[in-house]
Amino acid sequence: MTTVFDFNADSLAGKPVDLSQYKGKVLLIVNTASKCGFTPQYEGLESVYQQFKDKGVEVLGFPCNQFGSQEPGAEEEIGAFCQKNYGVSFPMFSKIDVNGDDAHPLYKHLKKASPGLLGTEGIKWNFTKFLVRKDGTVYKRYAPTTKPEEMTGDIEKLLAE
Repeated sequence: MTTVFDFNADSLAGKPVDLSQYKGKVLLIVNTASKCGFTPQYEGLESVYQQFKDKGVEVLGFPCNQFGSQEPGAEEEIGAFCQKNYGVSFPMFSKIDVNGDDAHPLYKHLKKASPGLLGTEGIKWNFTKFLVRKDGTVYKRYAPTTKPEEMTGDIEKLLAE
């Protein structure tokens, strides 16, 4: 069975990251953008990360420019923006596509494992979130409107599994 841990992605610095290094951790995977109405959710994501990182939770951010061209910057700009404006310390990855033929393999897997409303697989907008169990299987997909702090109950549930 394929899990999230079977994939690799490039860090913001362009270095390959084997996601198997997160085995045994609960993951919150989110497609992000710097110029979106939901961009302030970076603050909530960082807060959740700080609250749970020592308990075995990782937040993984994947910038994406597919929705309203709201992530136009290069990786260096994205990293500087996140750090300066929201103090982001969780891992951020290189900009990817989440929909279409060029969608990152991780996102193809996430969408198939946890379809959205009415079984649609496509990501509808920035800040769609996926919560992943410690074994790498997808627990649930959350809409962009779901604030990270609203997910803490589910995170605690997965930590207890």
